[in-house]
Amino acid sequence: MTSAATSSASSAAPLPSIGPLAVSLGDPAGVGPELIVAAWALSGTAGLAPFVAVGSRRVLEQAARRRGLHVQIRSVGSIAEALAVFDEALPVLDLGDADYTPGEPDETGATLALAALDAATQLTLAGETTALVTAPVAKSCLAKVGFTFPGQTEFVAAACGIPADEAVMMLAGPTLRAVPVTVHVPLHEVPGLITTDLVARRAAITARALASDFGILAPRLAIAGLNPHAGEDGRMGHEDAAQIAPAVAALRAAGILARGPLPADTMFHAAAREAYDVAICMYHDQALIPMKALDFDEGVNVTLGLPIIRTSPDHGTAFDIAGKGLARPGAMIAALRMAGECAQRRALLPGDPA
Repeated sequence: MTSAATSSASSAAPLPSIGPLAVSLGDPAGVGPELIVAAWALSGTAGLAPFVAVGSRRVLEQAARRRGLHVQIRSVGSIAEALAVFDEALPVLDLGDADYTPGEPDETGATLALAALDAATQLTLAGETTALVTAPVAKSCLAKVGFTFPGQTEFVAAACGIPADEAVMMLAGPTLRAVPVTVHVPLHEVPGLITTDLVARRAAITARALASDFGILAPRLAIAGLNPHAGEDGRMGHEDAAQIAPAVAALRAAGILARGPLPADTMFHAAAREAYDVAICMYHDQALIPMKALDFDEGVNVTLGLPIIRTSPDHGTAFDIAGKGLARPGAMIAALRMAGECAQRRALLPGDPA
């Protein structure tokens, strides 16, 4: 996939410099704070754009100590100050403190996590930061402090004024990009949710985002079937022929390079992946199982269809290892790198500041 994406790049011109990214703290009892600090410590060698943490200086300092990292963490009062100090210290927009214990989430930590998410989102919507990266949260704890959304994706979409069904989740790693058409719904409900309009609409949003944010001029979409063998001419289900095939035809009529419905069991081996830039899958596990099998430590959750760039590491709070120095920063670094690169490409679009 990497070579294909590179060959389809929209421009060989150097990408422009951008302002800092905003990184929300996540749940302080999870691995988010320590991964933010670890990512800053590796930012020079990883080639990351400058970023500012939004949350709590004290939480980040404690996370660094528990991880054995000797880094400077500095409270800042503005984004300009964050940019000025980034090379020597991790800048933090300090929203206050929270008493917490790694691995033991509670409502105090959830309140801080929600405040950080909201503040980081608003900074990016206002154009003060160029992209949003969200550290993992505990949705059950957030619900106890008034969070009414299924997840951070829906929260950010609502803040942007985008309907939840127009915000598309893409999982991206070095070897695979995958989009689930349906996400957090019971498996038995999926067949009734798969419609020609839904498949075509989410695939089209994906194609536009790959062009604008990933530099792929003519993205190639592989559309998975819902049923075994993509229905095998109706023997194993009718949804593939009745709903998915017409969606593929509509995409092709709109000039999008789409193929399918394809048997999902043969879509993810190495040779098959060379033939497309993104896999459009029909349900959560159809997309996330191959993604996590191939790119677990570098997987990024990207929200497509928004007026801002938003990424997140494709893992959860990992409460069982929080504070033990065991969490690997690869996915956080990948999320930061991808956010920066997408923001750079979007800055080259007509009408955007370069």
